Amino acid sequence: MGAVQLTLGGIAVLLGVVAWGMFFATIARFVRVIRLGQPDSTRNGPFVPRMKTLIKEFAAHTRMNKVKSVGPAHWLVMWGFLLGSLALFEAYGEVFVPTWGWPILDDWSLFQLLMELLGVGTIVGILVLIWIRQKNHPRRADRQSRFQGSNFKWAYFIEAVVLIEGIGIIGVRAAKSALGVHDTPVWAAFVSHPLGLLLPSSPNLVTVFAFVKLMSATIWLIVVARTMTMGIAWHRFSAFFNIYFKREADGGVALGALKPMMSNGKVLDLEEADPDEDTFGVGKVEDFSWKGWLDFSTCTECGRCQSQCPAWNTGKPLSPKLLITQLRDHAYAKAPYLLAGGKRDMAGDEVGLTGDDMYAGIDVLAIAESQKALIGDDGGIIDPEVLWSCTSCGACVEQCPVDIEHVDHIVDMRRYQVMIESSFPSELNGMFKNLENKGNPWGQNAKDRLAWTEDLDFEVQVFDGDLGDTEYLFWVGCAGAFEDRAKKTTRAVAELLHIAGVKYTVLGSEESCTGDPARRAGNEFLFQMLAQQNVEILNSVFEGRERKARKVVVTCAHCFNTLANEYPELGGQFDVVHHTQLLNRLVREKHLTPVAAVAEDVTYHDPCYLGRHNKVYDAPRELVTASGAQLREMPRHGDRSMCCGAGGARMWMEEKIGKRINVERVDEALGTAPSKIATGCPFCKVMLNDGLTARQSDGQASEKVEIVDVAQLLLTAVKRKPEPQLVPAGAPSLDAVSDAELDEKAEKPAVEKATETPLPEEDK
Repeated sequence: MGAVQLTLGGIAVLLGVVAWGMFFATIARFVRVIRLGQPDSTRNGPFVPRMKTLIKEFAAHTRMNKVKSVGPAHWLVMWGFLLGSLALFEAYGEVFVPTWGWPILDDWSLFQLLMELLGVGTIVGILVLIWIRQKNHPRRADRQSRFQGSNFKWAYFIEAVVLIEGIGIIGVRAAKSALGVHDTPVWAAFVSHPLGLLLPSSPNLVTVFAFVKLMSATIWLIVVARTMTMGIAWHRFSAFFNIYFKREADGGVALGALKPMMSNGKVLDLEEADPDEDTFGVGKVEDFSWKGWLDFSTCTECGRCQSQCPAWNTGKPLSPKLLITQLRDHAYAKAPYLLAGGKRDMAGDEVGLTGDDMYAGIDVLAIAESQKALIGDDGGIIDPEVLWSCTSCGACVEQCPVDIEHVDHIVDMRRYQVMIESSFPSELNGMFKNLENKGNPWGQNAKDRLAWTEDLDFEVQVFDGDLGDTEYLFWVGCAGAFEDRAKKTTRAVAELLHIAGVKYTVLGSEESCTGDPARRAGNEFLFQMLAQQNVEILNSVFEGRERKARKVVVTCAHCFNTLANEYPELGGQFDVVHHTQLLNRLVREKHLTPVAAVAEDVTYHDPCYLGRHNKVYDAPRELVTASGAQLREMPRHGDRSMCCGAGGARMWMEEKIGKRINVERVDEALGTAPSKIATGCPFCKVMLNDGLTARQSDGQASEKVEIVDVAQLLLTAVKRKPEPQLVPAGAPSLDAVSDAELDEKAEKPAVEKATETPLPEEDK
């Protein structure tokens, strides 16, 4: 052990002790800070499915691989960091004794191969990620870059450290190879062995490489320990916990049902809630749950959410990424004040600290941060235009590789604004009043809910107190009952069910809005009122029937989501099916037989609340193909589908900033040169119709293009049969086929490969 080893080794150990001490102290502070959030006991278990999800998502990179070019490169860097820690700690021995290695392992060729692969993989992986970041840098792509708004200084620092660590692993191995420390087979040192032939045989060279590797890690530890908001670094640790504690224990993303409004770790009972004691949504950053604080801490600023956000992509101020980072920066800036016991009431007055010198010892910046409003256009952390731009489409949640729950956080903030501050877009006033007084957003009279049945050449059964042998309750929905364009879908579905011999009934004037627009707008009280009323009615309708026999078919994707996913929380257990699913079953079982091909080019728009929120992608596409049409996919489809702009109660709000979302979506659809644009939701149909009309009026779309529901396409193909037969000879009756059998058959592919427009670059 010479002077070089003693000097560099001593420096490495001394600085290492300081760095590791700072690092673990910061982790302890992280725990204290995250616990400032509200309790949430729903994340505690069950352990086995949560652990399975964690292992699958990190080991197989299932969510990271949604961007194909990034997934493999990040996988290499991740394992280089995790298992490369063996090489890092080995360097503490090598810096003193150049020939040192892990006992037993060091003489094992497979271990040497693993270290070689980790070093090479880390270098290759980080170079690919550096190239991707530069290729899509905002200086070239501007707002279209998913990295717009990300902290590039942090990114460059992390990328440099990772690259140095990878080079350090190979460098030490090459220097040890030159020194002849081990008789390692060439196949286990396929890079370091050739490099070693070019290097001098010097113990000091091993020490220098080991020292460089240790110093890069030491500097990294010191910097990140002093920067708790550096999510691009800290996600290496917090992501494991964020994935484990995700909302859905079965591994599903936080879509479908919204997270119930909670206070002090329990679901809030609005009838017994006390505004002075309970939290109604989120009005201050400390009102978020501890999982919310963990979300903020885990954001890597990769921008996948931003790249998929319909608001951001049409010039709105909302970026899911920037929303989370703004909340993170505010939370950690305010944390010293909160840790000291600070608390302010709704008027902004201090109630947590007392005394003449109550702020003594608290950072003045933290005190100033505590005085800022969470939502406000005058110095607030989140601008109201940002909060109300969200369509709740869920694209951000679907794409986030670390399972951040953006939509739940946004709706929680809306809840406080609506229920406590009474601060919301003026257009929602009319919608709220119509829902409260008329039971529908349009303000129509309940007696007109059956107007869509006029002129049908068959009778639609209206529930009269006894279901009898009726199989399905047809939930028409407000749009399907009152909106002229949506009525066409309702009539088409009713006619198809009649042709197929399916016995169904409707509620007529007894039906009212499910409450979806109220809940997504933050009016939880109004949602609860409507939902409880509907659950009571539906339970009385299905009284005496077992769970699987309480069948409801729905045409509206929003009603479908609410009835299927949110009503169970209120005691409404029903077997809910979307009309595209039921019609697809009927076609498969030969109860509906398309005989005259539509023979047109059709592109299909995935409704967010049918696709991303409920994973129904295949049934509507199979119906398009069954009708004889040629399916032409848009660049953004499936779980990457672009929103129509109606969700999150945006259907009742004006778009005053940027390009209209529905026009953007219609432009994309027109790019596939379709004769028809099909969808499976009345909200989408209305929005796309408006967008198409705008493009037709300015001459950018043919007058022959039209917006249809997939049910209308199918009806066209079925009705043109010369002599329709209710049930083809030999076909099993619908009652004789179980839902399980139908589901099993529905999973078999029935759609020919669609003509697909090339996807845009995934990494933009």
